[in-house]
Amino acid sequence: MKISIKDFENESSIPTKFTCDGEDEMPVLSVTDVPKEAKCLALVVDDPDAPSGLFTHCIIYDIPLSKMEIDSSILNEKGVKAGINDFGEKGYRGPCPPPGKPHRYYFTVYALNTEIKEDGLKRREFDKEIKNHIIEKVSYMGTYIRKH
Repeated sequence: MKISIKDFENESSIPTKFTCDGEDEMPVLSVTDVPKEAKCLALVVDDPDAPSGLFTHCIIYDIPLSKMEIDSSILNEKGVKAGINDFGEKGYRGPCPPPGKPHRYYFTVYALNTEIKEDGLKRREFDKEIKNHIIEKVSYMGTYIRKH
């Protein structure tokens, strides 16, 4: 499985429009080569460099395999569910680290062999639900440093 984001290269700087300093838009992820046995996809966006430890910016799951491009409009699709991010909200919130050093943001797509029944899962609950159902996972990383 492969993912790409047309607006920035893997392991490069995330453009401001996808952060709290810009429009806080979710970048468009393209997914290819999904395993045939997958039933759905899930997306998690994390910052492992947050002062409090791992900080989750987005959890979206039960994404149909027919959707090979994932952006914020995916939440309007029937059956797609959103978990609660560490801002206490559903959906995507972009990078917003404290000023100083760059943080890494991992966009991880999971190919799952089952759908998840419950909507609104928090990260720990989500991880527990998918633990034995991951067929494959792939990550794409961008960095961001706040200027002010």
